[in-house]
Amino acid sequence: MATSLGANTYNRQNWEDADFPILCQTCLGENPYIRMTKEKYGKECKICARPFTVFRWCPGTRMRFKKTEVCQTCSKMKNVCQTCLLDLEYGLPIQVRDTGLDIKDDVPKSDVNKEYYTQNMEREIGNSDGTRPVGILGKAPSSSEMLLKLARTTPYYKRNRPHICSFWVKGECKRGEECPYRHEKPTDPDDPLADQNIKDRYYGINDPVADKLLKRASTMPRLDTPEDKTITTLYVGGLGDTISDAELRNHFYQFGEIRTTTIVQRQQCAFIQFATRQAAELAAEKSFNKLIINGRRLTVKWGRSQAARGKEAIKDGVSEMGTRLDPVPGLPGGMSDVRELFRSCVGLRLSVCFGPPMFHMGSMGPPPPPPMGMRPPGHIHYPSQDPQRMGAHAARHGD
Repeated sequence: MATSLGANTYNRQNWEDADFPILCQTCLGENPYIRMTKEKYGKECKICARPFTVFRWCPGTRMRFKKTEVCQTCSKMKNVCQTCLLDLEYGLPIQVRDTGLDIKDDVPKSDVNKEYYTQNMEREIGNSDGTRPVGILGKAPSSSEMLLKLARTTPYYKRNRPHICSFWVKGECKRGEECPYRHEKPTDPDDPLADQNIKDRYYGINDPVADKLLKRASTMPRLDTPEDKTITTLYVGGLGDTISDAELRNHFYQFGEIRTTTIVQRQQCAFIQFATRQAAELAAEKSFNKLIINGRRLTVKWGRSQAARGKEAIKDGVSEMGTRLDPVPGLPGGMSDVRELFRSCVGLRLSVCFGPPMFHMGSMGPPPPPPMGMRPPGHIHYPSQDPQRMGAHAARHGD
């Protein structure tokens, strides 16, 4: 005979009754006037199998309805969202976070041990102030370089899109634009990301998303230190319109004395010049791929010397403002051609002022110019200087 809800008083005391879920900003959505439905003891937790309060809501327009999947006790033990089970601080899978912090949280998987472990964690959660994680995660270091590089700083609302319409894939969907599901081609079934399990994500094992992020972390670019020791300036990009000079100084002053701070509002970037090269190297090492101000991830690079900037601009055909200059047909391409053009123009001007040179070669006249294919590189021929042109002979003999 089935046991009623009121038969086991002890177990019912451990059921969860909450007023609001624990969610990340992505799952909550961008609508500030969101409405939720609350169902008390609606489902059992997919981790500890205890009944809990289920919340259901729509995070935005043309988005699918979402609901909580695990209870708040399991969420607090791992510091994750109740819906997507991603870390609330970094927005990363548990496997990536534990790898970055170098911790191993062995949560028991059997029913008896899991219940005993959960009761102990509930007691620890009740004694804490709720501002920091509990258990092994609460004793771990505060941050990691790898986590700061991979951390998501802005919500990823694309994750809330509806699922793909199976009728459309079979060519049988008749709803058209009114269909609440996506009309897109499904992903490859052999793709590892197509096979995700909520328990694997919670326990931090065999998570394909975590494997993808860890591979990305191992191949992330590094910031090379320039050989020119006179460079003490760092380039900071992606400022936007909200980051001020004072906020940049508050971050970079901890690495050493700052000589100047220049913000180029038009290009949304800044240049931080340090007094010493040692301070600049320390700031570049601590800030590259890890600088986040006001929720914005900023780009940090080394500045360039004036000589290198000028050479690169000439080489690439780029102006000082960063715009690419298209080559003009008919104009010389290199500096040698420019010199030849200058010499030719000077010679032409002298011939106009003092007259053409006199030749004492009888009636033969000067030799004709060589053909175009046999002229040396860089030489420019002007028709006005051709001694064989019409009228050149009369002008030469003063007729």
